[in-house]
Amino acid sequence: MSYCDLLDNLDGEKRELHKTYHDEHYGFPIHEDDELFCRLVLEINQAGLSWTTILKKQVNFRKAYSEFNIKKVAAYKETDHNRLMSDAGIIRNRLKINAAIENAKVILQLQKEFGSFGEWLNQQHPKTKEEWVKLFKTTFRFTGGEIVNEFLMSIGFLQGAHHKKCPIYHKIIKAKPKWAGRNKGLG
Repeated sequence: MSYCDLLDNLDGEKRELHKTYHDEHYGFPIHEDDELFCRLVLEINQAGLSWTTILKKQVNFRKAYSEFNIKKVAAYKETDHNRLMSDAGIIRNRLKINAAIENAKVILQLQKEFGSFGEWLNQQHPKTKEEWVKLFKTTFRFTGGEIVNEFLMSIGFLQGAHHKKCPIYHKIIKAKPKWAGRNKGLG
């Protein structure tokens, strides 16, 4: 089921929350490494929870994780970990917090080797979902199949974010990311 179908089944405050994400973020390419890291951390934190919960807490996540500044998060110490574990505004899960910090360190290494996290992603593309999952599992922490799938769909690397009848699908096509010629459709 595409996000578009999910959106059709929501109403009220939930619909507005999801509609903003659907219309302005989901499936659109992200070019800034800190924002790619943000999306990865949010997807990791969604595991076992609803996306509504994450959308409601996204402002809190941004504040708690230093605006998702990769260098700052990679430098977090035990005091930062303890601060995150006691922050009721985010998901207080030790494994997810550890993954965010360790994944920030990995991204710093990827930036040194490839120039940016985004360029590392571009150089890996195209891959099948299975190939991406294998790569992420060997590169990052707490990145199972569904997390990887949702992360990559949310940044336009894998198909399925929007169906072709959705007007947002066509906005994404017009955004013409670097790798668009290598990805046969986003729907």
